[in-house]
Order: sequence, then structure tokens, then C-alpha cells
Amino acid sequence: MADPGMSVAPYWELTFDADGDVDGPERDRLLAQAADRGVRDLIVFSHGWNNDRSGATALYRRFFAPVPGLAPKARLGYVGVVWPSMRFSDEPIPDFPRSVAAVEAEARPRPALDKDTRRALLEAFPGRTTVLDQLARMLDERPDGTAGLAEFGRLVRLLLDDGAPAPVADTDEDGEPAVFGGDPVAACEQFAGALAALDSSGAPQFGIPNPWEGAKELLRQATYYRMKRRAGTVGERGLGPLLGRLAQAAPGVRVHLVGHSFGGRLVAFALRGLPGGVDTVKSVTLLQGAFSHYAFAARLPHAPDRSGTLKDLQRRVDGPLVCCYSHFDAALGTFYPLASRLAGDDRSCAGNEIAAVLGPRWGALGHDGVQAVQGTVRLDLAAALDGRLPASGCVNVDAAAVVRRGGAPTGAHSDIVHPELARLVVAAGRIA
Repeated sequence: MADPGMSVAPYWELTFDADGDVDGPERDRLLAQAADRGVRDLIVFSHGWNNDRSGATALYRRFFAPVPGLAPKARLGYVGVVWPSMRFSDEPIPDFPRSVAAVEAEARPRPALDKDTRRALLEAFPGRTTVLDQLARMLDERPDGTAGLAEFGRLVRLLLDDGAPAPVADTDEDGEPAVFGGDPVAACEQFAGALAALDSSGAPQFGIPNPWEGAKELLRQATYYRMKRRAGTVGERGLGPLLGRLAQAAPGVRVHLVGHSFGGRLVAFALRGLPGGVDTVKSVTLLQGAFSHYAFAARLPHAPDRSGTLKDLQRRVDGPLVCCYSHFDAALGTFYPLASRLAGDDRSCAGNEIAAVLGPRWGALGHDGVQAVQGTVRLDLAAALDGRLPASGCVNVDAAAVVRRGGAPTGAHSDIVHPELARLVVAAGRIA
């Protein structure tokens, strides 16, 4: 058992490394104790990008807090998944308290990459200290001319050239985003324009933004690409097989998977790693899932001979696969499609216009829900909580009524700690 300050009990943590290997003692405690503690419904939550264990635990403490009151007679257990992700320190998390020192620090000039972000980058890209030092210096100095931006793009590309395998694609054509292989100057210009539009809150913009304003976003996208790789690996090689072992050790336990952002990708890919015949996963709830909205599609609308990598895996769930989305999520509505296919597209666009210009081909689940899966039901949050949530199949839930707050560059992407979303998890799992 972990963290006596957790808001719920019994609570376990499962820590995975980048290869999907789980901490042995934590695994063994869960397998030995779940049945003994009388757990009937086990909610397994995976965070998205996040700097450390304390941040993940804080998310779980706050999200889980209302659940016992929503199902007072249920025999509940809780698992917090901890995996090596990262978050830039300038990405806002609504409602999470900030220290006085942090507020004061914001008022002082500081480097483009603060010490916490640099530390997280070093953990995400081990052995790339020299490259990261050069990138940090260039972000601060902003050398004139296109040569500096071209060199910055080359260094970002070096971070990804570490010999590690590419992430499993969400569709069979969705490999490395072209943004890393195209013109870095054009990419930075597009990112700078998108950021200016997000910061303007609809006010008219005059002049052309400095492309260096978009350079940090190019680096941020490289970290997202790395986290995408890890999330799929941890889900398929780590969590999925572990759930199979749990089904053997505690066959009466009903499992409910919840994932935020890349954590949504993690729990979805756990379905790929689930051993055959295991039917203990009773619900999946994706909160602002940061992967392709065609991931579950049997056929891609623009390429009918191709499919999503999770084709038909919603059928591994003995219950609904619920996908929450919000148009206030700038990370997925603006930067996900822009980074996916930026190279070669010279049309200027920003904000939600990006999805309209690039079309639905590059959309994310957390922006508009599951696409191209026959029978998918679409509800708003009120309807989903009013007893109209189907008992199986894919369900898109527009959560914009609550997932709506957050500043640039990610918008409301992390605005997920709401009792309504906890209620949705309970409803999806039919937890009495």
C-alpha cells in the first residue's frame, strides 16, 4: 500500500519503467491483497504527461476523492499507475495549488528552460546533455536569421535519433510526425502563429510573430513524441499482461481503466497486451486522450484498405469504452494536428482553424472523440450522467461543460479534476 495521505483506500501504486517493466514488490502486493481486501471494483488510473510521482499522486488523490460517496455500498479499490512521462513547467494545471515561491518566481526573468524542465528533459532524453544545453542556450539567445532556427531544428531532431524504435503508430500510416523532418523555420513560424492566436483570446493580431516564439513548441512536440512511444510500450508490455495476472490471482475483481492524455493511450494499448480470454476489464474511460481518433477504426475514411492499430479492441472491454473530449483542449485541437502533418503545408492557420484546414485526418480523441467506428454513440455530459450511457461499445462524451479552463499553450487539456468526470467513471463501470 502506498501514500497514507491518499484520499481513498485501499490504494496501490504500480510503477513502470520506460520498457514496461513493473516494480516487483508493488505488483506482488496488488496481486496478493486485492482479493483479500474484498475488492469487487478496481479503478486503475494512468496519468498523462507529468514530472514526478508526487504530481501523479496529487492527481489521483483529488480525482478519486468523490468516488466513495458516489457508490457508498461498492467494494472499491484504487490503483495509480506511475510511468516515466514529463511535463514542461509552463503547462498550466487548473486548480492545482502553487507555492508562494512559484508565484514570485514567475514575476522574475527566467530562462526559457527552467531547472525543473531541464531536469525532466534530461530524464526523457538520457545521454543528450550537450544537445539540451545547446537548445536551452539558443532559446535564450535567439540568434538572428533562418540559420539559427535551422540549427535548432537539427538539434531537436538529434534528440530523437537515439536508435530507439519508433512508437507503435495509431494508424498504419501515422509514424513520426513530418514536423521533425521538414523545414524547422516553417514549423516554428506556424507554431508561433498558433500560440499568438491562443494568447490573443480572439483579439485581432497585427504583424508577424517572431518564429522563435514557436521554437520551444517544436521542442515540446519532440517530448510528446517520446512520451507517445513510452505510453504504448508501458500499456501493451506492462499493464496489459499484469491485468492478466490479476485476473488469475483475483478472478472476481472487475477492472475499470481510466487514462488522461497519453495515459489514455497507455490504458488503451493495455487492451492489446491483455491475454486472450481475460474479460475482467469492465470499462475504459479516456479523458482527453492524446492519440488518433481513428485508432479503433476498422477502416480509415481516407484510406479504406487501412485500419487503426487498435482496430476492434473496444470489444475486449466487457462494457463501454467512453471517450471524453472538449473543444477547449488546445493541446489536441491546435497542436496535435499541426504537428502531425505540418511539413509541406504552407497555409497559415491557428486555434481550432487548424483542424478545419487540415481536415479530420489528423484529429485526436480528446478533441472530437472516437471516429469511424460503427455504432459509436455521441452524448453530452449531462445526458451521459442522466442514465443514457450505453452498456457497451464506443461512446463519445462532450465534456466541454466542465473541461474548459486553462491557459496557453495547452488550454483545458489538464482540466480533468471534476466530480462530474468521477461520476462518469462510476457510471461507465456500472459500479453500484
